[in-house]
Amino acid sequence: MSDQGNRLGRLLSWDAAVVLVTVIVLIVASGAVENFGTSRNFTFLLLDLLPIALVALPMTFIIVTGEIDLSVASTLGLTSAVMGSLWDAGLTIETIIPLCIVLGAVLGALNGFFVTVLKLPSLAVTIGTLALYRGLAFVVLGDGAVADFPRDYTTWVTGTIGDGPIPNVLIPLVVVALIFGVVLHATPVGRGVFAAGAGEQAARFAGIRTGRLKFWLYVVAGAVAGLAGVLWTLRYSSARADNGFGLELAVVAAVLLGGVSIFGGKGTLPGVLAGVVLLASLQNALRLQDVSNEALNIVTGVLLIVSVLLPNIVTSARTAVRRRRQQAITPER
Repeated sequence: MSDQGNRLGRLLSWDAAVVLVTVIVLIVASGAVENFGTSRNFTFLLLDLLPIALVALPMTFIIVTGEIDLSVASTLGLTSAVMGSLWDAGLTIETIIPLCIVLGAVLGALNGFFVTVLKLPSLAVTIGTLALYRGLAFVVLGDGAVADFPRDYTTWVTGTIGDGPIPNVLIPLVVVALIFGVVLHATPVGRGVFAAGAGEQAARFAGIRTGRLKFWLYVVAGAVAGLAGVLWTLRYSSARADNGFGLELAVVAAVLLGGVSIFGGKGTLPGVLAGVVLLASLQNALRLQDVSNEALNIVTGVLLIVSVLLPNIVTSARTAVRRRRQQAITPER
């Protein structure tokens, strides 16, 4: 089997393990946690995972390239604050929504400029813009909230398809996820993303313009975070500067839990989506048990550490086994 086949096999085995754990969690929670298995809670579960899944899609691309974006939740919060401010100023919702998405893209472009043009570390840059964008959100809207958004929009976001438990907003999420999946796994852009993460210098020698690629990934991540801010605001019918606070931790945890390497070059989008469902299911079950948000943060943090530590342990163990086999096969001189 080729090295590429071996890598694919390892990724698929990790994805399968995440899916298996997710199924076990869903089964156990349905029997042990009151109201977890109801159709109403299933709707809430899907609505809860929507912003995590949406933002995790471009985050997957960014982390596969070996970079990171910790400002996505603050981008969501700032677009929500601007949405409330514009609605309060009398603009129509049809005008506000595209403006918020464009704002998100501009904020992402600023991250991309710092990382790809000024060559600053993405971790330091996005920690800085995390604080900057959240601070600007409070400057725009303060501590208050803006409500009374058009009922047609809020009802559609919180409503379901027919009389079933599937939220309407799951349809665009599935479409966007399919597009991202095809781009990552079946196009030259996706191959460039993996190549940049596996070795940026080698990717440049192969003719891949890694700087431009990463810049546009940050732009897309910002635009998607802006869309997530719009959907968040409409779901709760409340524009607040603190909307989405702490979401970046859940997004990164879900991406890494789904098998994407924090060092870049590895990962699959189906694995990430499985990680999103697993994380959202655990959070939902714990909330039904009246677990505090602080405890939920602890659980998310533990999952984040495990998702980084476990693959490294498995890789080290496989390397050790491979070396022993080679030593056993190699005859002594």
